[in-house]
Amino acid sequence: MNSLTESRVSDVRAFNRFYTKVIGVLQSGMLDSPYSLTELRVLFELAHADRLESGELRRLLELDAGYLSRILARFEGDGLIARERSAADARKQLVRLTEAGAATFRELDERSAEEIRTLLAGLTEEEQGRLTSSMAVIRDLLAPPSPRSYVIRPPRTGDLGWVAYRHGVLYAREYGWGTEFEQLVAGICSRFDPARDAGWIAEVGGERAGCVFFMRKDETTAQLRMLLVEPSARGLGIGARLVEECVRHARAEGFERIMLWTRDCLVSARKLYQAAGFSLESEEKGMENGVPVVEQIWSRAL
Repeated sequence: MNSLTESRVSDVRAFNRFYTKVIGVLQSGMLDSPYSLTELRVLFELAHADRLESGELRRLLELDAGYLSRILARFEGDGLIARERSAADARKQLVRLTEAGAATFRELDERSAEEIRTLLAGLTEEEQGRLTSSMAVIRDLLAPPSPRSYVIRPPRTGDLGWVAYRHGVLYAREYGWGTEFEQLVAGICSRFDPARDAGWIAEVGGERAGCVFFMRKDETTAQLRMLLVEPSARGLGIGARLVEECVRHARAEGFERIMLWTRDCLVSARKLYQAAGFSLESEEKGMENGVPVVEQIWSRAL
């Protein structure tokens, strides 16, 4: 394991120690109650279901069967739950909160909400937004993969800055292109005219995940520019949809031809262009930040 990875492991562990202290996980009881964090999670799941089969509850929380059994026995002794055999399958045990259990959960739930209100009250509006956005990023990166949907929308204020920034960051990371490439993209963004050009921004989970722009080359030729899909959003069909939107718009505007400039190392993008009917028109060798590249022009009739 290299030193960079070791450093990141240490960073994550340090954050874990910090955050468990913030939310009081190491205390003997959470929320000034006699119950642990795991026990409160069990109460939470039971409070949001009419009743749960004990095996389903164990799988939901990924708990050891013996550990869950001890928790349920404690809750039953405290009068918080009732257990009964399933009418459909006598081998299965159904668990539900009693009235006392529901009341205990409501009290602890409000206490938890009040603790968070107090935590947030010490932050400005901007800091609160940064905190919750960062939490969403952590959740998104560490949650199990699941099918995701996306939306396509027109550009808004702030999007052009994001386009230049993400092109600079991603292409420097993936291909070694430098600041001059980011400046090139920023220059294209500066020439974008909403009155005569068009653009599309893809969002996944409310976060920008891709872009493409239509710009006029001349009276008969349109140009597809600045196609980008974030690595985290690749595989969702966003790239193909963005290219399709640009071609459709160029056709609707009455252009006879649409072209684009790319580089041969952008293999995934080239496959999208070929699938959309583009063909290679010309190519020549070039250089970007000391890295050899092959500049290509692709086009198709409309």
